[in-house]
Amino acid sequence: MSYPAHIRAVLVLGLPLVGGHMAQMAIGLTDTIMVGRYGSEALATVTLATTLFFTLFVVGMGFAYAVMPMVAKYDAEGDDQKVRRATRMGLWLSAFFCLAVLPLLWWSEAVLLILRQEPDIAAGAQVYLRILAIGLLPALVVMTLKSYLAALGKTQVVFWVTVVAVPFNAFANYALIFGNFGFPELGLRGAALASLSTHTFSALVVIGYILVWVPQHALFQRLWKSDREMLSEVFRLGWPIGLTLLSESFLFAASAIMMGTLGQVPLAAHGIAIQLASMTFMLHLGLSNAATVRAGNAFGREDWSHMARGGRVALALSAGIAVLTIAIFVTFPEPLMSIFLDADDPDRAEIFRIGVVLLFLAALFQLVDGAQVVALGLLRGVQDTQMPMILAAVSYFGIGLPAAYVLGLTFGLGGVGIWTGLVLGLAVASVLLNHRFWFRTVPELSASPAPA
Repeated sequence: MSYPAHIRAVLVLGLPLVGGHMAQMAIGLTDTIMVGRYGSEALATVTLATTLFFTLFVVGMGFAYAVMPMVAKYDAEGDDQKVRRATRMGLWLSAFFCLAVLPLLWWSEAVLLILRQEPDIAAGAQVYLRILAIGLLPALVVMTLKSYLAALGKTQVVFWVTVVAVPFNAFANYALIFGNFGFPELGLRGAALASLSTHTFSALVVIGYILVWVPQHALFQRLWKSDREMLSEVFRLGWPIGLTLLSESFLFAASAIMMGTLGQVPLAAHGIAIQLASMTFMLHLGLSNAATVRAGNAFGREDWSHMARGGRVALALSAGIAVLTIAIFVTFPEPLMSIFLDADDPDRAEIFRIGVVLLFLAALFQLVDGAQVVALGLLRGVQDTQMPMILAAVSYFGIGLPAAYVLGLTFGLGGVGIWTGLVLGLAVASVLLNHRFWFRTVPELSASPAPA
């Protein structure tokens, strides 16, 4: 397949995934904007609470993400039974994970106080998280089933399932946070209930689609039946993915914790900058998911040259997106930040002053962040997850996190120092992960015998 053909194939598969991730971020963006309009204290509280929730959520996503390369490989081999078995056990492991982490969400105030957060913010975060904790299971069910559909090439469905949740979430937030349409004004509780409702609604939509339009795998028949062999396979592939995701998300979560020690205003500025950076990251994540599916298909067919060409195309597209978003962040920082703040907010000017600098640093890590997540996607496609986990841990825990702490808090550089640590960690991860795929994985697979 030629490079232009690879570009078309990646875009056909990847653009709906990008759109789906953007729609998912639009849900988070809606939450942030509406809570920000409710007040800067509420914004700081939700920023802290969702940081803890998302940190746990991404670990559970490891099992959902494990389903994607497995289903892609089994589908390329024509093994429908293994497609069904892998997806079911991904759902099982998601449920087990939710039960395991429920206590951390339920008693989150104690955790946040240990991490030196302001008592009022920690108490509000626990109120929010006790409601949202119920939504963890439907959220992970949605992720697992989206991975299943994406691996089958049904990426447009993944897109539309997420898109229909956006207006639902906006309505729920507007009604429950501010007390519109006859609903009571619930503030933070309303924001949490809106998120819970949205996760549940999304799960019902995707389950309904699979029951009607993908009946051939009989995915939900005898769902309770155990499958120890496949459960072990999904777990073996999924736990390193979860810990890899944790390494990066913990770096960002720890940065929020460190920003929280600087006060409510820096934490609010951090929340806005992270939200904007996360929005653009979804573009790279969609390409990464497409790279996983295509690498998984090539892995099942043992077509190594196809895999390498597809990988180069995914990285090149990611780099192009990074250049564009860097230009936007550097050129329009204040208009972007003004979306999240009420014009009468007394902290608006100070949040702007801090946030503009943070957005400049967010622009710096666009290129390396995209390159590392695409490399991860390619490695997952060939079911290489344990060494990438180690490389990610070295990058984020060994370099990024210590640098953020030393520069931000020890040397007194504040938010600038904390975000500089983020940039360093992501840059090292990008180099190590790309080196593994291009200088270890591709040469080793290319040396394998060609398929008959």
